[in-house]
Amino acid sequence: MSIHKRDTSRGTRYDVRLRNAEGKTYNRTWRTRKEAESYERAELTARDRGDWIDPRARLKTFSEVAGEWLKSNPAKRPATIRIERSMLDRHVIPAIGAKRVASLTPAVMQTLVSDLSAKLSARSVRRIHSTVRAICNYAVATDTVARSPLRGIKLPAEVPAEVHVFTPQELVSVAEALPAEHRPMVWLGAVLGLRWGEVAGLQMGSLDILGRTLKVERAVVRDAKGRPVLGEPKSEAGRRTLAMPDELVEVLSAHARAIAVTAANPDALLFPGWEGGPLRYSNWLRRTWWPAMVAAGLGTLEQDETTERWHYSGPGFHDLRRTSATALVVDGVDVKTAQYRLGHSSPVLTLAVYAQAVTAAERDAADRVGARLMSAG
Repeated sequence: MSIHKRDTSRGTRYDVRLRNAEGKTYNRTWRTRKEAESYERAELTARDRGDWIDPRARLKTFSEVAGEWLKSNPAKRPATIRIERSMLDRHVIPAIGAKRVASLTPAVMQTLVSDLSAKLSARSVRRIHSTVRAICNYAVATDTVARSPLRGIKLPAEVPAEVHVFTPQELVSVAEALPAEHRPMVWLGAVLGLRWGEVAGLQMGSLDILGRTLKVERAVVRDAKGRPVLGEPKSEAGRRTLAMPDELVEVLSAHARAIAVTAANPDALLFPGWEGGPLRYSNWLRRTWWPAMVAAGLGTLEQDETTERWHYSGPGFHDLRRTSATALVVDGVDVKTAQYRLGHSSPVLTLAVYAQAVTAAERDAADRVGARLMSAG
């Protein structure tokens, strides 16, 4: 019998003594035998069903579990951990950090989401929700709780981001507006669909001029302190060797000659930063991309009179990648090939990009057909 009667100065008490999965004893005291027997049955039933939770785990706070989760994935990039920790510290920990995970309910989590929705964009709220969901799933996987409290949560509707597909003329305008040492970046983004970090991380050894191929092996990422460093591509699928058209080969050959880099310097960056190391994305945007887009008539820069900060409105570098995807759709390239060229780990990601590209291509087709058939009026 695991229930033991005990007389105390405050009356009779009933101790329930059970063993956890590791064979260690744990106790729980009740005022009546009926309560003790009910607790014992519930514990044994949960164990038989396979959803028993160690009572000690139930004491963990959300902040403690979040800390464990942040350390649980050794493959996660330091910059990603830094961003997630900052996001949690600013928006989640103050609200529910001190609460026990076992005490969190869908109602509590819905209140958190609703409060965040009142002050943040839908995109930000959804990103925070995704991180909290991963933490709750980790709590379930580590037997801290039996079920995730993020059940049936209503999220704010996200307004689709505005997508800009560059025309050939616009690409020329942007390239001409950029400093000479950065012009090839436009064509690498638009023709090969490279991400900014992949472009900034290209080294001379990545180029095979005679074979007309380019290897994506490195990318500029941020370390734990936010500094730009050379790291691995976004995923294993990001490692790829891409065929290049002759025009791009000529552009990159001329660029290598202009910066005095040869095959004898395989580790030399094709687009080094101003201090010699990798480019810093935020600085590059302010110093290079934004002014070029304004000069090309595709973007605007306005200064806030109160904060004196500059606000940019217009296409981003990632729109070059979308332009590349659109070109793949228009030219009938199959999804599998597009997935490889874009470096997607899943065809689902490619199909999502294709869906945006199809919309852009379909709109362009409508405009061209309308101009041809309705111009007589």
